[in-house]
Amino acid sequence: MPKSNEPCWCGSGDKFKRCHKAPGVAITPGEISPERHVPDEVAKPSWADYGEFTRWKESNVKSPEIVEKMRRTAKDAANTLNALGKLCTPGTTTDEIDAACHDMAIALNAYPSPLLYPGHASPYPKSVCTSVNEVICHGIPDDRPLRNGDIINMDVTLFKEGVHGDTNATFYVGEVDDASKKLVEITRDSLILGIEAAKPGEPLNAIGAAIETFAEANGMGVVKDFVGHGIGEQFHTDLQICHYYHPGLNTVIEPGMTFTIEPMLTMGSWNAKMWKDGWTAVTSDLSRSAQFEHTLLITEDGAEILTQPDDKETHPFWSLPGLL
Repeated sequence: MPKSNEPCWCGSGDKFKRCHKAPGVAITPGEISPERHVPDEVAKPSWADYGEFTRWKESNVKSPEIVEKMRRTAKDAANTLNALGKLCTPGTTTDEIDAACHDMAIALNAYPSPLLYPGHASPYPKSVCTSVNEVICHGIPDDRPLRNGDIINMDVTLFKEGVHGDTNATFYVGEVDDASKKLVEITRDSLILGIEAAKPGEPLNAIGAAIETFAEANGMGVVKDFVGHGIGEQFHTDLQICHYYHPGLNTVIEPGMTFTIEPMLTMGSWNAKMWKDGWTAVTSDLSRSAQFEHTLLITEDGAEILTQPDDKETHPFWSLPGLL
């Protein structure tokens, strides 16, 4: 973290004490509303009813039947995320965004996968993750209103037809400073490069190498505490996708694999610290963080993006050349 009289990390030219150290700027926990109801007719993952789950050795390579189910569920998740993006305006609370996500999921006859997902401290209490400014990931929606100049990552996962679809994106709230825009755009571009590196015959660590090289060349930190993951009938399978080069991550990529790539980049330190809630991870120096994520299917030619929204213009970053 910069000292009080040093320049702020955001590039504003002001001293840290007069910029992002100012009272009320850092994100603090707000009030969390009661758990939202899921109708009995919606099929639920095991943790929804029992608060725990048993992992099994799910095949990394999915059957054609599972792939088709994932295509449909992932599309629903992508469309939900895009709709939520329209709510990212000053004055909207992250709890209101959660309510909208929950209602959209139920309308789709889908279960919002994060809801009641088991954690070290307690089950996750909400239907979407909302990570604002220095929050890296797993921010819990509460009564804090979004403010002009914020950036917010929203992570949507739906469970439907017995499979999960997982995607996230970072959105601007009102007028955002240039340094934050650069962070968001570099993060988005790093996802593109990670997807391009996900080719049959290559080791999984080629993905992280591509992301890390690009991010560091552009002055961004790469978070190492959280990774992408295999996905399918389980929310998280044994596959791990590091967003930095990990020499031991040499599993060969095969057609039929499904996994997420979800780089988290920072303006400053990539080190994370946890809030007492056991979920919210923030940068150790309170510098801003951004994230983008897609669920992928590996084909004979490369990677098919399963979490493509129908309306690619809703989110400006999805509509730029090179991603969709």
